[in-house]
Formats: sequence, C-alpha cells, structure tokens
Amino acid sequence: MTKNKQKTTKMYSFEDKFSKRIENIPSVIVSKIAKIDELKGRWITGAKLSPQVLGRLKRSVLITSTGASTRIEGSRLSDEDIERLMKGINIQKSTNRDKQEAQGYYELLENVFDSWKSLKFNESAIKHFHKELLKYVEKDKGHRGEYKKGENKVHMIDEAGNSVGILFDTTLAYLTPIQMQELVEWTIKVLKEEKYHPLLIIGNFLVEFLKIHPFSDGNGRLSRVLTNMLLLQKGYLYMPYVSHEKIVEDNKPDYYIALRRSQKTMGTKKESINPWLDFLFDIILEQSQMAVELLSKENIEKILSEKQLIVWQYIEKVKETNIRDILENTKVARPTVKQAVDALLKLKKVERIGLGRSARYRKI
Repeated sequence: MTKNKQKTTKMYSFEDKFSKRIENIPSVIVSKIAKIDELKGRWITGAKLSPQVLGRLKRSVLITSTGASTRIEGSRLSDEDIERLMKGINIQKSTNRDKQEAQGYYELLENVFDSWKSLKFNESAIKHFHKELLKYVEKDKGHRGEYKKGENKVHMIDEAGNSVGILFDTTLAYLTPIQMQELVEWTIKVLKEEKYHPLLIIGNFLVEFLKIHPFSDGNGRLSRVLTNMLLLQKGYLYMPYVSHEKIVEDNKPDYYIALRRSQKTMGTKKESINPWLDFLFDIILEQSQMAVELLSKENIEKILSEKQLIVWQYIEKVKETNIRDILENTKVARPTVKQAVDALLKLKKVERIGLGRSARYRKI
C-alpha cells in the first residue's frame, strides 16, 4: 500500500470512529450547541462597541486565566500573585516553578489573543506552543517542544497540588508521534470541510489530545491555550474577555470526572465522549452567557464610552428623539452621537422609528 493510500485509510478510520462517537449525541448536548451559537451571534453584534473596555477586560482575563489554568495543575499562586508577577514584583512565598509556569502561560495566551488570526493549527504550532509554554521552567528544559520519550499518566490534583489518584493511562511514548499526526491532520481536514459542527470537532480533538498526553508535562495547560485559539478561529470571539479557564477551575471535580468517564471508553466497542462534550459545552455556554451579560443594561456603563453614555442617558429621559435633538441637548459631536445610536440599536436598547432624516429613536 502506498503512503498516500495509508494516510487516506487512516483518515477514514478516524472519521468512522468520530462518526460513531457523535451518532448518539443526546438532545441536551445538541441544545447546548444551539444556545452557544445564539449567544455567539449576540456577542459578535455587540462587541464592536468599546475597544478601551475590551482592552481592559482582556488584560484582566490574562491574569485570571493564567492563575486558574496553573492552579488546576497544582500551582498555589493567586490572581493577585499573578498580577504582581506580571508587573515585575517578586513574590517571596511562591516557588520558582510556579512563577516560571505562570510567566510562560501568560505570554503564550497573550500571543494567542493578539495573533489568533495569523496562527496556524498544526503539529509544528503545537510543539512551538509547548516550547513557549515551558520556556521559563528550568526543569523542563530538556523536553520543551518535544513529544514524550517515556510513559506518563494523568493524575487528579487536589488544591494542595498533590496527586490524589490516577485518572487514566495515556498513549505509549512510541505510538505518540503517529497518533498525534493522525489526530491533528484529521482535525485540520474536518474543520476545513465544515461537515460537522466545529464545537464537536474541537471537543473531540481536546479529549483525544488529553488521552494521548503527548508531552512529558504541560499537556493540561497547553490544551486550554489550544481551546482558546481554536474557538477564536471558529468565530467565538469572546474568548479573550471571559476566562474559560476560571470556569473549569471552579468545576474541577466535574472536569476530572468527565475526562475519566469518556476516556475509559476509548478503544472499546462502546466509545462515548458524551460526558466530556456535556462538560465542555457547559463551560462554553456559561462563558457565552457571561460575555453577553457584559453587553446587558446593567453593564452598559462598561460598554459605552463616556460621551456615548451621555447620549444614552439623554435618550432614557425622553419619550422620543432624533439626531438633531440629541446634538442640541447633549453637546456631543455628531460622529459620536451616530456611533452611540448605532451601538444602542445593536444592543437592542433603542428602536428606530422611520427612515432617513425623519428617523426618531426611543428607548425599548
């Protein structure tokens, strides 16, 4: 059999396995996907409003996500510790390893948030991400960016950073390169084809990646960075503004249970990744809801600029108004008034009555 035929056969076998996994997805999971996508649309509509606020949110999420993702793996750094560390303030109580891991995660995630449009998803990128993730960790110097050479296991970590049990065995080291090649190439292929919903493909990739556990260390943290990148590249643009890592940390026991329940079926005749998909989509759904909540009435002060907020406060006070009235009564420049009105229309805070110069606006 030629090399191309072998690769095609592997692709088909992977697709067959995936098809069987998702053919009996319960309606509750399908419903969660629909809700996530509805919220995704609402975020895309509203999030073009305030770059300054979004910038502040992103800086906050970098701190929160770094703290949460490293604590899941046993770090004891608080968000306040992470913030001080990123400002160059030494933290006496923490270990060098904790600080080194936090620095690597923060910088890698920041790069993903800033450059996701140009980043490629492939094996080379995954290895490069791993190298960047651990570039400050002295103990990992010998294996950064390289697949594991020895066997490893997935441990459940308690709040003190200690192992409280083995979750599951992982792929043998000598099989890791071929399994990673097949997984990544197939994932790239099906994401491009758009035959399946991207959330299902990304969920499948993550559970397979964590089952293979391709690196000696850093797999959990790397999986969460890849989650951010893959979801951003598929249009879930609120990833930098609400931390999914923090939601995972807050539900850590369920995270471990979902992984274990799914991965113990892998390789059997009755494979099911439904427990993992159910957990993952709960996390993304909560993240989506929190993102859209940022655009809600209660948070409108955070969304609009200071002068746009003046326009909103005027509209709230009057029964109906038009652009000329707003200009006269707020003394805000016309371009800013138009931006504010457009933003409020998108947020469904006001409605337009009529068209053109005779258009009037009123609070909904």
